[in-house]
Amino acid sequence: MIKVDLITGFLGSGKTTFLLKYGRHLINKGLKIGILEYDYGAINVDMLLLGKLRGPNCELEMVAAGCDADCLRRRFQTKLISMAMSGYDRVLIEPSGVFDMDQFFDPLRDEPLEKFYEIGSVITVVNANLMDNLNEEEDYYLASQALGAGCVVLSRTQLSTPENIEKTKKHIDAAAEKIRAGKRVNNYLEKNWDDLTDADFDMLTNCGYNICDYIKVTGADTDRFDSVNILDIDIDLEGFKEKTRRLFSSDEYGNIIRVKGFVNDKGVSYQVNATQYETLVDPIAIGSNMVIVIGTDLNKDKINEFFA
Repeated sequence: MIKVDLITGFLGSGKTTFLLKYGRHLINKGLKIGILEYDYGAINVDMLLLGKLRGPNCELEMVAAGCDADCLRRRFQTKLISMAMSGYDRVLIEPSGVFDMDQFFDPLRDEPLEKFYEIGSVITVVNANLMDNLNEEEDYYLASQALGAGCVVLSRTQLSTPENIEKTKKHIDAAAEKIRAGKRVNNYLEKNWDDLTDADFDMLTNCGYNICDYIKVTGADTDRFDSVNILDIDIDLEGFKEKTRRLFSSDEYGNIIRVKGFVNDKGVSYQVNATQYETLVDPIAIGSNMVIVIGTDLNKDKINEFFA
């Protein structure tokens, strides 16, 4: 049977960066892997970033989110059925950060997927500098994803402190208490990702997963989330960052949760990932200018006008 891993984490945690490293490790071990991405937006930015893994031992597939839960489940099942015929040793799934864990566990226990796949590892990525002011819905996604993981991998530990890391763990515990979970997260990987070893990755490939009872938060509905996709925008890096700050500071555009995309400035391309709490900019070898705005109750006309 094919092992299938879930790489999850709330919006902006760093899942795709981790997946690049995790996927490269598996390829270097001689495994043939398939990566299934599904996210909000007509253009999947993460697919573009993962393109550097594509080769004889790695193929990329995509499922577009943004539909209702039943539709997304059908798309997910259909894609996994087709991938089961491709001879993969392992399939890696990276969903949107706004993700209900039942969307992973339930289909894999149903026919026909249970004939093809067995769950390998569930890995949840959490920012080591987790902000305190998450709302109830965001805390629900944080806690449920962390509780289902065999290992929680902390990102940006090199930019954090022991005090902040401990604070992040306590926040996850408090979020778990809110949904009356019967257990706590007890397996963390706390290292600068540049220092991860083969032994670390081998541990993650065998960390398994957890089943935990908890109360779902009323209103925590992935159907509420939407996106606006804008291509070929004429903007430089500072302009992009300034517009991102204005999106988060004004309610007129809706409830903005994440802004991500690419911008070319003076011949250099950059990847921009922004949440209300931080904006990360990294050079990257992709030339198109584009932005995806993710949130709830979006005023799409105003967002398009804002970037026009």
